[in-house]
Amino acid sequence: MGTSVLSLRIDRELLERLRHHAAKRGMSVQDYVVRTLIRDDFDQRFQTAVEETERFYGVTRPT
Repeated sequence: MGTSVLSLRIDRELLERLRHHAAKRGMSVQDYVVRTLIRDDFDQRFQTAVEETERFYGVTRPT
């Protein structure tokens, strides 16, 4: 698997919050952001799979 570079411009306050969250977990900001993106991507894919399974079996969720 290859890698690519993604450059972001973010404000100082957000960067400081990211540094704080990353430091609490003993991670670099880069690793923290990548892990967060991977987790969010998984959550979205999992939710899509659940919805497709429910449609297949005709399950309806209560509102």
